[in-house]
Amino acid sequence: MRPDARAWFELRTTSAPSLDALDLDTLLRAKRRGQHRVSVALPARDEEATVGRLVGDLHEHWVRRTPLVDELVVVDSDSTDATAAVARAAGADVVVTADVLPRHGSRPGKGEALWKSLAATTGDLVVFLDADLLGDVRHFVPGLLAPLLTDPQVDYVKGCYTRPLEVDGSSVPAGGGRVTELTARPLLNALWPELAGFVQPLGGEYAGRRSALERVPFASGYGVEVGLLVDLLHLVGLAGLAQVDLGVRRHTSQDQEALGRMAGQVVSTVLARAGRGRAGGLLTQFRHDGAGFVPHSTAVAVDERPPMATVAEYRALLSDVVS
Repeated sequence: MRPDARAWFELRTTSAPSLDALDLDTLLRAKRRGQHRVSVALPARDEEATVGRLVGDLHEHWVRRTPLVDELVVVDSDSTDATAAVARAAGADVVVTADVLPRHGSRPGKGEALWKSLAATTGDLVVFLDADLLGDVRHFVPGLLAPLLTDPQVDYVKGCYTRPLEVDGSSVPAGGGRVTELTARPLLNALWPELAGFVQPLGGEYAGRRSALERVPFASGYGVEVGLLVDLLHLVGLAGLAQVDLGVRRHTSQDQEALGRMAGQVVSTVLARAGRGRAGGLLTQFRHDGAGFVPHSTAVAVDERPPMATVAEYRALLSDVVS
């Protein structure tokens, strides 16, 4: 690891693997002192099996019992199941991506839901969590907020964790994060070696100051996390980034073909940031139908939304909130 990356890793990596590791009274005082408003946003598509328990836990602990979170929003991205109804019943405000900034239309992809969540929330601190998390993750929210609340130099915090891989009833303790290890990490180490200290560059749990998040573009698909990391590095510098060890993260694992499509979008986003991307990119994968291999192609070219601060309707929404 380069000396600057190692120094950052040692200085900017904190640990919050459970609630016992956090001083909630200190965080609440820091929130009040800084007059912060905290929004938690969960992008979700067809997550009715997990979103209800997750939202229920977060609402009970950080909205009702301990007033750390001011708004809890699920951003429904074209779900075909009962995701919206389940999330609403569990205590979340629910918005549909197509209803947010409707003049700008709606695009498929996780990044689109994250981008629109900035317009659907009002907090100066925004926490993002995936909606398919399993187990007790109550500590994720205060863990991610702690560096932002206690260090004004930090603008963006990534969660890191071990990621068990659970497939067909068997579990590998640290087998998850295959796209990270086989795609994102080698590319980042080669092109932006100062980011080598990030344990989970593609992790879906992170938090940031609105003042930073609204100034960078959002890739509409699964390249959104790596795009944010690189763009925020250029915007706020390495010293403005941090990470927190949240222990263990469990979620619904996807098959190899789906991971390949994710990797294709990550590669396209990285190459675009490196000035080497080409429009119209396709990823061709193969399936065997018993008689021979059949190619299937998926578009993985970068599709991005502009920095939210440049969107007139967003600025109007902020003005209404302030007034």
